[in-house]
Amino acid sequence: MAPSRKAQIRLAPGRGPARHLAVRSSHLCRRCDTRQNNRAKNRMNPRTRIRQENIVGGIFTICVGVMFLVLNDAIAKVLTDRYHPIHIVFLRNLIALPIIVGVVLAAHGAAALRTQTLGLHAGRGAIMVAAASLYFTSLSFLPLAEATALVFAAPIFITALSVPLLGERVGWRRWCAVLVGFVGVLIIVQPGGSTFQLASLLPISVAVFYALFMLSARWLDPDESLLTMMLYVVLFPMIYAAPAAFWLWTPVRPDDLWLFLGIAISGSLGIALIGQAFRMAPAAIVAPFDYTSLIWATAFGWLIWGDLLTPATVLGALVIVASGLFIVVREASD
Repeated sequence: MAPSRKAQIRLAPGRGPARHLAVRSSHLCRRCDTRQNNRAKNRMNPRTRIRQENIVGGIFTICVGVMFLVLNDAIAKVLTDRYHPIHIVFLRNLIALPIIVGVVLAAHGAAALRTQTLGLHAGRGAIMVAAASLYFTSLSFLPLAEATALVFAAPIFITALSVPLLGERVGWRRWCAVLVGFVGVLIIVQPGGSTFQLASLLPISVAVFYALFMLSARWLDPDESLLTMMLYVVLFPMIYAAPAAFWLWTPVRPDDLWLFLGIAISGSLGIALIGQAFRMAPAAIVAPFDYTSLIWATAFGWLIWGDLLTPATVLGALVIVASGLFIVVREASD
């Protein structure tokens, strides 16, 4: 979270009842004056209205982006019946690459194709191809909504891994939220139960890889455009997946070409729109709307495969979402 988005007001504790009352009264008076001044500024300053519109636009943008990403997952689940997951990863990125290159050239010119952190992009590409392959594999065994709910554990892993990787300090409240989130994962997976599947561990692994992918973004050049980052997110996974895809190659059926085109477009749009949403509004506001993906996953799962959420999946997802939302709120307030 950028320092400008962190809360800047802290109340100093009083050393006695009288002093505490005086400090609190003074603070309340200043807060009332501040609110009145802010109302006057809001009426006079058009930038405030633009900012409010950006917040609404950011929320709408991330919701649409999330829908496209879940559509990407639903198409992948359909394709896993006929193609190996690494085959799907390769063709998705192969089709998406010229589309993204064209957009980058049109928007920023050839200079945007260059990067100062090529090695880091290569490492992030390896993480991405592993995550996508594992997730598409899980979709061939699990309902779409269950796999989606388990990937919600990513913010929990981001919090836990930010300590050793970035040296960040995590308070006891967020550590408690991490533990609660893991409880939600256990509720869904039900280890030792009659409904337990080893495939349930795959989305959890994906959540770990996704957390590493997101944390590694901290080391990228801050001046690099979103489209440039998207270019390398597509390029390197395509390169890494190519040898295995050719080894496991299955001829593509003509009626599946539109599905591969759809997965390339929906995946690229989803990533672009979500990235744009975080530029339009504060992360603490737009991030919770990422959880709307469970709504779309449930809808697609029911419409295409007739899947219904089990009580354990609903309860576990609620626990994970509550944990993730608490982490977002604490990060915004720290």
